[in-house]
Amino acid sequence: MKRINLMLLMIGVATFAFGFIYQSNPQGTNVGDKAIDLAFTSPEGKTIALSSLRGKVVLIDFWASWCGPCRMENPNLVAAYNKYKDAKFKSGKGFTIYSVSLDQNKDAWMKAIKQDNLSWSYHVSDLGGWQSKPAQIYRVNSIPASYLLDDKGVIVGKNLRGPALEQALEKLMK
Repeated sequence: MKRINLMLLMIGVATFAFGFIYQSNPQGTNVGDKAIDLAFTSPEGKTIALSSLRGKVVLIDFWASWCGPCRMENPNLVAAYNKYKDAKFKSGKGFTIYSVSLDQNKDAWMKAIKQDNLSWSYHVSDLGGWQSKPAQIYRVNSIPASYLLDDKGVIVGKNLRGPALEQALEKLMK
């Protein structure tokens, strides 16, 4: 009986500790969570941290040059970027995109950026394909995948494509 009580006490303490740790560091991949920071390399070899974009509304976009649906979505991203890059939101100024490529071939990645006119400055990849660290961190198992962050780095939308992205950006302006 003492052994069972001790075990129940240990489970209770562990559950409390896990809950405390989770609440004191609420980062994750769900709407309402503070986005997990990423810091990966640009095609030019510069490390770009997601957290360096705080103060702007940011779309984290997971994609690849070989992904047909991603390439079909890129014109929508370009249009949203061009329309909102200098916009004033409720809090924060401007919109940008932090593109995370799941490519393994740097030349194909760079060629797709140019072909699709992805003119924003924040393109990163570890060239790990499906095993890339950013995809593992965000638990990405299909692309395109995206996370819309407010100016404080909190996830306010997921997988917004086409008009849904523009609608979410408009809401952040009001």
